[in-house]
Amino acid sequence: MAGHSKFANIMHRKGGQDKKRAAQFTKLAREMQAAVKLGGSDPASNPRLFRAIATARGMNMPKDNIQRAIDRGAGANAEALEEVRYEGFGPGGIGVIVESLTDNRNRTAGEIRAAFSKNGGNLGETNSVSFLWDRIGEIRYPLAAAGEDAMLEAAIEAGADDCVVEDSEEGGDHVVTCRMEALTEVSQALAATIGESASAKFIWRPQTTIPVTGDAVATLVKLLNILDDLDDVQTVYANFEASDADLEKAAG
Repeated sequence: MAGHSKFANIMHRKGGQDKKRAAQFTKLAREMQAAVKLGGSDPASNPRLFRAIATARGMNMPKDNIQRAIDRGAGANAEALEEVRYEGFGPGGIGVIVESLTDNRNRTAGEIRAAFSKNGGNLGETNSVSFLWDRIGEIRYPLAAAGEDAMLEAAIEAGADDCVVEDSEEGGDHVVTCRMEALTEVSQALAATIGESASAKFIWRPQTTIPVTGDAVATLVKLLNILDDLDDVQTVYANFEASDADLEKAAG
């Protein structure tokens, strides 16, 4: 189970930590609203809300913000947010999955289609890309939460399928993965032994990655950044790998 992953699920870089954090909080708030609207405001009986709150706490989202999002989702005038997944192709045939929450499908589809067409890609049909990915549960802890051996042992005991260390500019994470249906159980078991996680969510994991080099990296990173900056977009995934030098050049 132990190993080191060189693949990052979201391969875009954005400047301005305050702006980035505010955007992440907004997306998390929308996710909590949608979860409450569909499954109620009790995280103990609403796994989707439990996951969203766990991720929000891991990102140090203020408690008041979390409660406001839950209250808004439970209110009579709550937004009718719909989950829509878009799939397409970036430069070099890279597969891209875009998860969104929207109250206007036409607006969201138009914005996403424009982002692809203006940045070397094209929007595909449903399932044109996702069949090359696995839908799994992912739980993240900062490296400071536990030693590698201790985290591995805790993950095994919790019923996880894998536990790796993933390096990043922020210092890296322990990344625990499991079957989708086991995510709540595994995350609760880890919380009892390790503490609260930085995030607990469903992700798309590519079965294989495609190497990208040179100028194509900059074009692809620009596409992913534009998609991620759209208000209705929650998460963006791409099945590519690139050198640190090319990624740093693309980040400019």
